[in-house]
Amino acid sequence: MTIPFYLVDAFAEAPFTGNPAGVCLLSAQAPEDWMQKVAMEMNQAETAFVFPTGHEFSLRWFTPTSEVDLCGHATLASAKVLWESGLLELEKEAIFQTKSGELRCRLQGGQIAMDFPAEPAQPEDIPESLIGAFEGTPIWYGRNRMDVLIQLLDYDEVLNLQPSSNMLASIPTRGFIFTAQSKDPQYDFISRFFAPGVGVEEDAVTGSAHCCLAPFWAPKLGKADLVGYQASPRGGVVGMSLNGNRVLLSGKAQVVVKGELLA
Repeated sequence: MTIPFYLVDAFAEAPFTGNPAGVCLLSAQAPEDWMQKVAMEMNQAETAFVFPTGHEFSLRWFTPTSEVDLCGHATLASAKVLWESGLLELEKEAIFQTKSGELRCRLQGGQIAMDFPAEPAQPEDIPESLIGAFEGTPIWYGRNRMDVLIQLLDYDEVLNLQPSSNMLASIPTRGFIFTAQSKDPQYDFISRFFAPGVGVEEDAVTGSAHCCLAPFWAPKLGKADLVGYQASPRGGVVGMSLNGNRVLLSGKAQVVVKGELLA
């Protein structure tokens, strides 16, 4: 039996921008070891596995080396595939049951809007083991249940980051979010995301990181509606609207590959 497979550029204004994610459309739950092998074979930052459960869908996300609890860009990609394939009517929400609870996506003004949990970081002292892992001036350090968040002194420090992957991987966390206020008036802040500990040197655009960035920047900037730019080599734009303990993330997606898995 063949399994439909898609490659989708998420948080992308055009093909070959944003963050690519694999999406496998399953008819039922698959073995974890098989999903991990597929994710390793696809070698994307995330590969999503989707299957129907009544009127909703189960959704799981795998990096090339491990399963993760939350992924924004692969959720965006999965919703795009459900509408693109005709498995879901365009006017209907995509409702996903995940390790981070229920996630809902809908088409809104030419973009896909995703209702995600806010994941605020709590301040901590920066660990000695991280000092020297990157050049830049950290002015705030903290973490949430998944990632470390580091605010750097200015925009250029974020753009010029070349952190040590080995030193970052030695810290027990999924990934590292580096951020600073934007100098570009189109955006409120910029960020970059590194997760060498789970097989992702630098992620192109990280939706789940913006669940942390929105509650961090909203009180600093005095606004609940934000626009962030993730300044990876591919780059991507993420819209955010903070509402209590939820964040509405928004972006576009482009299907670039459609095929079938044969194994």
